[in-house]
Amino acid sequence: MRKCNIMITTFRNHGEIIWRIGVFSYLCPLIKIIMENISWYIWVFGGIVPFLLSMVLVFAVHPFVVKIATSRGLTDNPGERKLQQRPVPVLGGVAVFFGIVVGAGVTSMFFNSHALFTSIVAITVMMYIGVLDDMLGLSPNLRLVLELGFVAFVAWMDQVNINDLHGVFGIGMLPVYLSAPLCIISGLGIINAINMIDGVDGLASGFCVMACGVFGIAFWLSYDGTMAVLAALTAGSLIPFFFHNVFGKESKMFIGDAGSLMMGMIMTIFVMHILDNGSRVSYSFPNMGVVAFTLSVLSVPVFDTLRVMTGRIIKGVSPFHADRSHLHHLFLEIGFSHIGTSVAVISIDFFTVLCWLASFQLGASPTVQLLVVIGLGFLTTTGFYYVVRRLRHEQLLYRCLRWLAQKSHVEVGPMFQTIRKLMDRM
Repeated sequence: MRKCNIMITTFRNHGEIIWRIGVFSYLCPLIKIIMENISWYIWVFGGIVPFLLSMVLVFAVHPFVVKIATSRGLTDNPGERKLQQRPVPVLGGVAVFFGIVVGAGVTSMFFNSHALFTSIVAITVMMYIGVLDDMLGLSPNLRLVLELGFVAFVAWMDQVNINDLHGVFGIGMLPVYLSAPLCIISGLGIINAINMIDGVDGLASGFCVMACGVFGIAFWLSYDGTMAVLAALTAGSLIPFFFHNVFGKESKMFIGDAGSLMMGMIMTIFVMHILDNGSRVSYSFPNMGVVAFTLSVLSVPVFDTLRVMTGRIIKGVSPFHADRSHLHHLFLEIGFSHIGTSVAVISIDFFTVLCWLASFQLGASPTVQLLVVIGLGFLTTTGFYYVVRRLRHEQLLYRCLRWLAQKSHVEVGPMFQTIRKLMDRM
């Protein structure tokens, strides 16, 4: 047997198991089998099991939540700014919450996920705030104060913060008097950006499934098990809701403020863990511009919200004043269906992620990676919005968009109707 000087060190930190390969040992078939079994165990019980379990749980509880919401009158009724033709239950976020929390509890039997405690507390409170907002209509100022408090709660309890720029413009660790307000402002921005894209069927949930997938891969590749489990639980819980929201008729629910605020908090938690100076992702990929990475994943919500809020302020109205100036409203006006609009917006965001990945793989510095993402973010939201707004309907680009819009109306096709019947029976 050849001497390879390999040592396997296993240690546990906040519910995560990390394997490091060192020196001082011999490679033998037994060690190889152990490594393969451990890897299988972690991927199954730390990733696949929470994903599938949360998915099954939400599929099971969804019809009961629909009945409760309908019987109690917890519905979003048609109106001047509403896109639906009939009252739709708004407790979809409660079903998603059930999948995440119960899934985390069951997963903890196989995978030490006690480090999720802070995240579970934060999303629980955000879910309740959202339910109260759906039922009573909380003031924007009160919501901001509550959101601020729980972003600070997560930062304090988990000792994570947006306290490092990781080489952007040569800047590393930030002092507390800069990192604390940066973390709070970023957290509030992300939460409200996710809340504001919840305007058409499947957009908020589909976007968050995509974001959880991308963030989850980064967490797994860097052995950040706790956050990887949270990403798997969230994606698994959102997929059943997405199918009911997009395809269902009788089973259709909106995710409501309960769900969108909860998703915003989860995205904030992911960003805080990635941008903290002790980030596992940054440690595992030293040349990766993690600031650019997180911004690329959240590019459409962030840059579209910045554009919309800036426009409202210029007009002299509250930045939280509801209107029809979001990017998804533009696609609807062109003639895209709800599912077509969601696919278009999510595709634009994923295109930005791919461009960031290309810049990273080509060896660009963290600063260049960030500049690429910022440029694309403004181009694909602000630039695209105002260019299309100024197009004449007979121009080629607008006619191409109209053609794509017509092709997006799959709701009249047999496959869509088959899936609809299946969703309504579940």
